[in-house]
Amino acid sequence: MKMNKEKKKLVFLVGVLLILAGVIFFVAHSIGNVGVLTKDENIKVEKIETTTTPVVLPFDTVLYDKKMEELANNPIPPTPKPIIKKVRDPKTGKITEVTMPAPVVTPKPNIWPVKAVYPNKGAILPFNRVVAYYGNLYSKKMGALGEYPEDEMLARLNAEVKKWELADPTTPVISALHYVAVTAQGTASDGGKYISHMPFKEIDKILKMAEKDHAIVFLDIQVGFSNLQTELPKLEKYLKMPQVHLGIDPEFSMKGDKKPGKVVGTFDASDVNFAAGYLAKLVKENNLTPKILIVHRYIQKMVTNYQDIKPLPEVQIVMDMDGWGNKDKKITTYKQFIYKEPVQFTGFKIFYKNDLLEKGTTLFKPEELMKLNPRPIYIQYQ
Repeated sequence: MKMNKEKKKLVFLVGVLLILAGVIFFVAHSIGNVGVLTKDENIKVEKIETTTTPVVLPFDTVLYDKKMEELANNPIPPTPKPIIKKVRDPKTGKITEVTMPAPVVTPKPNIWPVKAVYPNKGAILPFNRVVAYYGNLYSKKMGALGEYPEDEMLARLNAEVKKWELADPTTPVISALHYVAVTAQGTASDGGKYISHMPFKEIDKILKMAEKDHAIVFLDIQVGFSNLQTELPKLEKYLKMPQVHLGIDPEFSMKGDKKPGKVVGTFDASDVNFAAGYLAKLVKENNLTPKILIVHRYIQKMVTNYQDIKPLPEVQIVMDMDGWGNKDKKITTYKQFIYKEPVQFTGFKIFYKNDLLEKGTTLFKPEELMKLNPRPIYIQYQ
């Protein structure tokens, strides 16, 4: 009996040792084969790696606010000075000076920068300034973009870019081609809408020019007797492109029966909001960075109900001072219709020819425009 128990223990121990040996062999075999995968296993690993969610850094709101304050360029409020009074002693008649505390003055609140929604990541403004050439390839009179041969035009544009880089070294400059893709007409073209649509092949030329210069593109619309609801979808294939932005011109938006060029047209806040909403939809659907929307303006009636215009995270709105004339006239226009009716960002247009019609006038230099309150972040040359 005793021998039987000893044999059973021995058999049990041998069995345990055999099991442990098997486990050790399996582990060693597995370790020896780490990194040796079959073809199918390689495919699985690659799929896992390519579906890893990228890390998206948060939008830098601190830098954004800092740049917006710089653009606002608000004047430094004056320091109240103490009041010095002369007091006569009723007994001696001696006059002495008494310093009274400075009066407490509540400063008038600044209307710039505008308290608007933060843009999505990748926004161009206010981290960069945009300097654009405006015009149409069919017309040498409409602006610098169509006036000169391509290489000369781009060289002239880059010369203006360099001036702005020197005037404001802290703000990078992006060059742009601002092309009028829908032009107002004096005759009842396009079924009585008094507009002409540029062929896509002409827009394609602009895109190629811009690519050559690493520039962005603005397609500008003069709706005549049409409207933005009708005209924007016609340019959608271009507006879906990340480098293409939009300009709308109230001057040629005719709400009555007067032809384009006979009276100044108008857009309401609802028109601007429609354009912004249309762009925002394209941004969301195509996973784009924010678009820029330029709205030209030089008189009150060109934009009504400005306070109802709503910037969006997907669309940055620039109110562009579009008037021409001598410097005093342009500054007055800027103060009246751009500064006093804040939306989000401001622009300033320089006319190479029309700004010099009056004898003795000169063109604004970047250093002069940098003194404006607020400073324009979009500069257009025509």
